[in-house]
Order: sequence, then C-alpha cells, then structure tokens
Amino acid sequence: MKLQKYYDLVYDWLFINGARFLVAVIVLLIGLKLIRFLRSRLSNRLAKRHVHSSLQPFFLSLTITAFYVLLIIFVMKILGWPLTEFTTIIGAFSVAAGLALSGTFQNFAGGVLILLLKPFELDDSIVAQGQEGKVTSIQIFYTVLLTVDNKTIIIPNGKLFNEVIVNVSRENRRRLDFEFKMGYAADIDKAKAIVLDIIKAEKSILVDFPIRVGVIAMDVDSIRFTVNVWVLPDDFLTVKISLMENILKKMAAAGIAFPKPG
Repeated sequence: MKLQKYYDLVYDWLFINGARFLVAVIVLLIGLKLIRFLRSRLSNRLAKRHVHSSLQPFFLSLTITAFYVLLIIFVMKILGWPLTEFTTIIGAFSVAAGLALSGTFQNFAGGVLILLLKPFELDDSIVAQGQEGKVTSIQIFYTVLLTVDNKTIIIPNGKLFNEVIVNVSRENRRRLDFEFKMGYAADIDKAKAIVLDIIKAEKSILVDFPIRVGVIAMDVDSIRFTVNVWVLPDDFLTVKISLMENILKKMAAAGIAFPKPG
C-alpha cells in the first residue's frame, strides 16, 4: 500500500513537472557545451588582441564564471525554484569578501590598470614610491623592480598606480644635467672649451641632440657652470661619472681651480 502511495506521488510529480525537468536538463547540457565553446573562442580572441598574458586567465575565468552563474539561475528559473535565498547568499558573500579583501582588491585593480594602460613595461626604468630601478616583473598584485645595486623592490600595485610614476626609459633617451662651481677669476672661455672637448671625446653622448655648456648662475663667492647632454637611459650613470672625473682632471691640469667649500 505504501509502495503504491510513493508510486502515485512520483507519477504525479513527473506528470506535473516532468516536461519542465526535461527542458531544464536539455538547457543545462546545451549551456555547458556552449560555455566550453565560448571558452575556446574567448581564449583565442584574447591571444589575437595581444592582451597581456597575466590578464588572460583572469578575464577568461571571470567571463566563464559569469556564464555558469547565469546558466544556473536560468535552469533554476525553468524548474520553478525560488531565487530569493540564492541571490541573498551571493550578495552576503560578496559583501563579506569585499570587506575582507579591500586592500587586495585595490592592488588587483591597480595591476589590471597597469597591464591595460601600460604606463611602463618590462625592462623600463622607473622612479616610483621613492624607489628607482628596472621593471623585472608585472604581476596582478605587485610590481618588481631591480635597482642598480642589485636590490629587489616589490611595490603593491594599488599604491604604485595611485602615485606619480616617472618612466625614465619611455623616450629612449635622457638628458644628463649637472653643475660645478668656478671662481670669478677663472677663464670662462677656456673652461667652456675644456668641457666641450671632453664631451666630444665621450662616445656615449648623443651628438644629434642639443649640448649646452655655460654659466647658469652667479653666486656671492663663485659662478656656477651647467652641463646638459643627451644619453641613452642605460648610459646615464656611466657617462655622468666619466664626464665629472675628466672635468676635474682637465681643469686641474689647465690650472683652473675650483673654489673651496666654505
């Protein structure tokens, strides 16, 4: 008798909901196949559009997850299941995750913007957050710099993107500026000729760009000479050291003394 009762219940349920259940199963199977197809197409499209390799898995995962959620909601709607509790759980989880990971999300957003807008790229030399170095890695959450003295600097992308970034390598050349002082009794023309000869002998200076040598200011006890030349970013420090050493040596050999600090 009980078996007959259960049979009747199952029969009634199938009679009332069988068609809806069958449609839901068909929609689920078709949806899963369609999502797999879209995953392949989207992956190829991201590669063709040269989206950064660090961003491709994120965009792919985010899009496919959204498709799965939409498919589940659609199937639940076909079956007639209430969606109120489902949406409430998702909303509560989103709020809790947002509060717990607010700093992480800020770094994540900064990483995405850096990879999309490209204020700098790999091997660029930048100055940011009081640090200077060559970019060796751009991750979703942080950027890695290598300094000239071989220190690794890891900067969170949230702070990095929201502050001033100086890209030293973007223009493929850099102006080298420095000053030195001379006494008022010094022969200015002779000093200028010596500096220009030193500059001409320096092979790493870009001669196609303006070279400036001359008096930039007159102080109470001395005059200040300025030197402006253009170099490749990688040659900046080497050329600066070479020029300053040679100026000291050549000036001393020519009898031009620098004023003593005091």
